[in-house]
Parts: sequence; C-alpha cells; structure tokens
Amino acid sequence: MLPSRLWLGLGALMGALAVAAAAYSAHAPIDPARVRAVSSAVQMQGWHALALVACGLLGGYGGWTVNAAGSLFLLGTLLFAGAVWVPQFGGPSLGMTAPVGGTMLMLGWLALAASAFRAA
Repeated sequence: MLPSRLWLGLGALMGALAVAAAAYSAHAPIDPARVRAVSSAVQMQGWHALALVACGLLGGYGGWTVNAAGSLFLLGTLLFAGAVWVPQFGGPSLGMTAPVGGTMLMLGWLALAASAFRAA
C-alpha cells in the first residue's frame, strides 16, 4: 500500500500545479474557444488535489479502498486535465481521454465513500 504521506505530497503538488495553471490561463494567449475547457481542467485539478490530500489524511482508516481512490483521483486528473493541456501547448488531441479521466474521477469518489463506510 502507498503511504499516506505520498497522497498528501501528490495532492499538494497537484494543487500547486492547479494554481500555476490558473495563473497561466489568466495571462496567456488562449484560444477563446478553449477558455471554458481550460477553466474546467483547472477546476477539476484543484478539487482533486484536495481529494488526494483527503486520501492522505484518511489513509490509515479506510484500508485499500483509500489507496484505490487516490490512484483513481491521480490518474483520472492526469487524463482529464492532460486532454485539455496537451493540445493547448501544441500537442495532438488526446481523443476520448477526458471522458475516461472523468469516469475515473467519479469512481475515485465512490471508492472514497466505500472507504468511509468500510472504516465505520
């Protein structure tokens, strides 16, 4: 199992990157058609940074389901936000990556709920 400190550290790093992404999106030339997508990616990244911190704080109580939730939050955020950021920096479209990442984020919340009920 991953130690709780790892989820805390990854959540903090993801939060810092969300703030940097928000600053970039506020000041960089972004295609007006992509502003909404970029805003959504920044918001999802920020919320799920907090979710990773929660996984770190709850790690000792929920067992393997907390680690499953953290893994889903991390990978889901990378896929969801990456699908927005990669084309923004001139890379190719990642196709259905965002919906897959979004599904993983929802599953992460369900896993976190399961860990709460499991710990009770």
